[in-house]
Amino acid sequence: MRRGIFVTGTDTNVGKTLVSAALFHRYRREVSLCYWKPVQTGSEQDDDTATVRALGECADEEIFDRGVRLPRPVSPHLAARWAGTRITLAALCKMWESAPPNVGWIVEGAGGILVPLNEAELMVDLLRALQLPALVVARSTLGTINHTLLTLEALRHRAIPVVGVVMVGPPNQENRRAIEDYGGVLVLGEMPWFEPLTRDALRAWAHAGLDPDGRLREWWV
Repeated sequence: MRRGIFVTGTDTNVGKTLVSAALFHRYRREVSLCYWKPVQTGSEQDDDTATVRALGECADEEIFDRGVRLPRPVSPHLAARWAGTRITLAALCKMWESAPPNVGWIVEGAGGILVPLNEAELMVDLLRALQLPALVVARSTLGTINHTLLTLEALRHRAIPVVGVVMVGPPNQENRRAIEDYGGVLVLGEMPWFEPLTRDALRAWAHAGLDPDGRLREWWV
């Protein structure tokens, strides 16, 4: 079984890709890491793999650049239908079988955990098939308590371990406290909105504010 974490979120555009890149800065010196984005929609406008490569300062061997790439920025099942194709869990798992075995994995989902891949399978089914624990990325702003607790509940209902939460946006101690208390989970970092967003800024935050107690280390080594 491969070691790693699955970076999921409470929504789309919540900060999963930036957190994935930051994890390289935080842990590269301790473990060999590799990133995979199994499903990318809106690939004509966004390329999360390229973003992680650039902001995480990743070498070629730190990127597993295979997966489903779809042009329209909509849910995976719809993007696939509009592209005249179909995403299957079996095909994604076959790619996973060909991935390097002896590295620590950072796998990034598309959207939230209940987005459909096809008419019967959801993103969370991929997460469960890969047998990885989840790191949940959530906004810090209004509405995040409900969205985060629902995500945690859906993961735990499927017996998927949750390693923690990273909040993105202006620090909000009340929201953080509520997520930790009601969700029974630790917030492992509070990532700001970077203005401007640069590799240096992301690296500095990762070393200072991401998982300061090293709780994620056990999932890679």
